Amino acid sequence: MSCSLPRSLPSRPLTAAPSLATGVPASGGLAPALTGFGTGMGLIVAIGAQNAWVLRQGVRREHIGLVIVICALSDLILIAVGTGAIGVVSALAPWVLEVLRWAGVVYLLAFAVSSFRSALKPGSLEASEPQGASSVAVTTLALTWLNPHVYLDTVLMLGTVTNNFGALRWWAALGAGMASIVWFTGLGLGARALSKPLSSERTWRVVDVLVGCVMIAVAVHLAMGA
Repeated sequence: MSCSLPRSLPSRPLTAAPSLATGVPASGGLAPALTGFGTGMGLIVAIGAQNAWVLRQGVRREHIGLVIVICALSDLILIAVGTGAIGVVSALAPWVLEVLRWAGVVYLLAFAVSSFRSALKPGSLEASEPQGASSVAVTTLALTWLNPHVYLDTVLMLGTVTNNFGALRWWAALGAGMASIVWFTGLGLGARALSKPLSSERTWRVVDVLVGCVMIAVAVHLAMGA
């Protein structure tokens, strides 16, 4: 009676954890994601018609879920377009990204100055009549897609910031997208409990000052090319 030793199973090569950028470990995307999150949050928190609309609908409890979805999804689309389009252009003409980088520095500094000025004269929310779901959706889309500042901030500015990270640009885009989701969800759903402090001039003044500081920090980051 003969016996044979069991065959050893072939070993499988270990595979690296998936990442958004080929050949780059997932841990390497943390810094770009955090920068994208901070930049996106700084841009989106700035006082404007869209944020006032989201806050108003949250306070009134009128189709706030629909408003949040439209605003967040629109931002995700715009961020993706900015990241992808600017990446293609910079590949064909590398100097374009350098020009956009310094244009972004100037824009961010101007944005900071505007925020500090707004802090001196904060806006207030005005009451509005209740509206149906279709009317709310149309208004939300108009405030998002017909606002030229959306394209300057989300497409051009965030696109420039995300592409500054090269192969890790989609991690930065992911962080910016998360900032939009967090902000709109928090603003809309938190408006019911925080309706009074969020609609006060004092709160908007503090927000404007913080936004200005964030914009200066991002401008320095871009200027250093880090």
